[in-house]
Formats: sequence, C-alpha cells, structure tokens
Amino acid sequence: RDYCQEKLAPRVIASYLEERTDREIFTEMGALGLLGITIPEKYGCAGANYVSYGLVAREVERVDSGYRSMNSVQSSLVMHPIYAYGSEEQRRQWLPDMAQGKVIGCFGLTEPHGGSDPANMKTNARRDGGDWVINGAKMWITNGNLARIAIVWAQTEDGIQGFIVPTDTPGFTAQEIHRKMSLRASVTSALFFDNVRVPDAARLPNVKGLKGQMGCITQARYG
Repeated sequence: RDYCQEKLAPRVIASYLEERTDREIFTEMGALGLLGITIPEKYGCAGANYVSYGLVAREVERVDSGYRSMNSVQSSLVMHPIYAYGSEEQRRQWLPDMAQGKVIGCFGLTEPHGGSDPANMKTNARRDGGDWVINGAKMWITNGNLARIAIVWAQTEDGIQGFIVPTDTPGFTAQEIHRKMSLRASVTSALFFDNVRVPDAARLPNVKGLKGQMGCITQARYG
C-alpha cells in the first residue's frame, strides 16, 4: 500500500491523460517481490499464497487498473505458463529476470475477430525442420510494445500450443493502440506475426489444447 500510494498514485493522472506508461514500474515492483508472487523462491519469486497475490492486485488497482494489468499479465499470463507448462531450462532462463522486472512479457491469446472464442483461433504455427513458423495476429495485448518476450498461442497440426517468442524475432511487429477509454496507464497493443521463425526449444512442452490458455486465465482471476 505504501508503494502504491507513494509511487504510483502521483503518476496516475498524467499517465492516464497522456496514455503513458513508465517502464521502471516493472523494476520497482520487482524490487518489492510483487511480480510472479506465487511462483517458488527457487526461481527468484516470493513463493506467496494466492490470497497475498489478490491483496497485492487490490492495492495496485486501488490506484489504477492499468497498473494492475501490467502486474497481473506479467505474473499470471507470462510467468505462470512458463512455470506451469515450460521446461526447466525455460524456467531458469526467464523467470528470475522477469521477477526482477528486467524482462517484460505479454500474452498473445485474443485475436481481432473475437476475444472470447479461443477455439476459433486463426494464428497458426507449422513445423519446418527443427523450427516452427508462426503466422497470424493478436489484439488487445497488455504490455505488447514494452515486452521482450510474448507467450503466443497458435494452432498446430497437434492442437493449440504455446510458444515463447522474443519480440525482436524477424517478422514480429507490435503496434500500440491509442485513444482507449480505459486502462490508459498501461500499454495495449496489436501483435502481428509474418513468418516468425522460432526453434522447437521455444515451445512450451507440457501442455496442448485449450487447457493451457484456460489454466492461465483461471490462475489470473486472483489478479
């Protein structure tokens, strides 16, 4: 509460009016242990319970829901799937830096044609040797233009699968959405994938089908 009232509240009016997000909020939250708060300490996180996570989100949102979205997307929709569905190598590569706010992530599920129908997903990934090639688009993506990695869900020959896609991969584009009526203090983006090539090591190996996305969204309800 002290952090939210002393550090976030003084920023919020200008951030809302100017649709401006301060990147350093992630490192501030990381220093306090507020990112990925439910993930075990072995990955640099707090290992707290879900009530604690809900209380953190409540205090952040008491200032502005845009700030809460920044925190809960990083925690529940990016760090959680890496922890729950990723390999041990992926966990160790990404989670400690994400917990400190050094790496920001976004969650690519919603698409332009419909946000509530993931079974009708158009984004696809096809095998090409040892790689995957991703094509499609995502919409209304919190943190999109700040993110270093995106968790991208795509249709494959073997069902929907998730991929950790670095945002500097050729063919990846993020376009910020302006003139929003809400969540103006956080960045919201459209993501585009034009033959984005990632290795199989970028695939989340421990989930297939709608279970992965639904698991993330269920876990995110606390935030």
